[in-house]
Amino acid sequence: MPMIAPKRYYQPERETMPAEQLRELQSRLLVEQVRHVWDNVPYYRDLMEKKGVTPDDIHGIDDISKLPFLSKADLRDAYPYGLLAEPLEKCVRIHSTSGTTGRRVVAFYTQEDIDLWEDCCARAIVAAGGSAEDVCQVSYGYGLFTGGAGLDGGSHKVGCLTIPTSSGSTERQIMFLQDLGATILCCTPSYAAYLGETMKEKGMGPDDIPLKAGIFGAEAWTEEMRRDIENTMGIKAYDIYGLTELSGPGVSFECEAQSGMHINEDHFYAEIIDPNTGEVLPEGTKGELVFTSLDKKAFPMIRYRTRDICVLRREKCSCGRTFLKMAKPMGRSDDMLIVKGVNVFPSQIETVLLNMGYQANYLITVDRVNNSDTLDIDVEMTPEMFSDNLSVISKREKELVNALKGMLGIYARVHLVSPKSITRSEGKAVRVIDKRKLV
Repeated sequence: MPMIAPKRYYQPERETMPAEQLRELQSRLLVEQVRHVWDNVPYYRDLMEKKGVTPDDIHGIDDISKLPFLSKADLRDAYPYGLLAEPLEKCVRIHSTSGTTGRRVVAFYTQEDIDLWEDCCARAIVAAGGSAEDVCQVSYGYGLFTGGAGLDGGSHKVGCLTIPTSSGSTERQIMFLQDLGATILCCTPSYAAYLGETMKEKGMGPDDIPLKAGIFGAEAWTEEMRRDIENTMGIKAYDIYGLTELSGPGVSFECEAQSGMHINEDHFYAEIIDPNTGEVLPEGTKGELVFTSLDKKAFPMIRYRTRDICVLRREKCSCGRTFLKMAKPMGRSDDMLIVKGVNVFPSQIETVLLNMGYQANYLITVDRVNNSDTLDIDVEMTPEMFSDNLSVISKREKELVNALKGMLGIYARVHLVSPKSITRSEGKAVRVIDKRKLV
């Protein structure tokens, strides 16, 4: 696997900023942002007034806990313009979430907002070893989705030759990887796995493509999946995190240490809270991630509840960056499955499958029959595993049932299905179907 040169930064003066200087910057930006929102966003000003706080109460970053939270429900209630903090004539773009229920979240951007966002994505590309000498293939979806636009802009800022393939057209994707000599791939991890799987079917291996790194985000993925992608494609796979509500990908990113994602703290302030009480938890404690956008002007988020469960740690990193690190999200506080009273995360199931030699192609179906929850998991066999021998399939299913019970603590019915029989996704993979009427 190619070695990535350490200690490479896009904006070294920011990415290696001393802690005291960073905190002073955050305090100044927060005071300015709160005043900006108070003056221009009646919806949030009303939330502040209900909590009995005004901009005069905010003197620095230590006062952030005095401010009210925002949630996705607030964004939908205020749709489309209720949280806009700049005149429309100053806004140059919108992006929107890919949610399928309720009102969509629409985020607005000034040109300055876009420039800052692209800087964050450029940092991620450089952290993955990117430079003006690289060819960056952006296979995230373009359009309303933030993935394509963010990494595209970051790639331009780094000076890479950018291939805006968007998602889909897998044959063309592979052709461009080969013919145009792409060295960095940006897409969802599930699509990277699918590209690797397709290459393998074509008899292609890591030596047939010049890729050295991949920047993968927009959905949860495990360390087992990372290793599978790295081995199949011969690359180093980097995680990137972001939300449309905050800007898009680039809120945080991995460096070559791959020991957590550095949060761009000069633009985003992170907290961990108890998802039930809203209490701020100490560093190193698992809880719900909350973000404040410190300098985004058109659509500023103050104390936005992401519903992602993770851990924050400030520790010295071998890359030299001083930014706080966030762990991979360990699930969500709002879409976590509760089956027979047990908390179930799809990532737990994925870990079992990959550790037992299966690929990350599965579908979880939860239902309720006779007032009892049922959990069914369709799992694709690899071509090597595929067999018409029912006894062999039955034995494999029983092995998976036992392994999953050990991980989850509950029984799940496993159905091994033939290769390629589960519908592939070129965006976020659909992993769960919940047929219960829980609301």
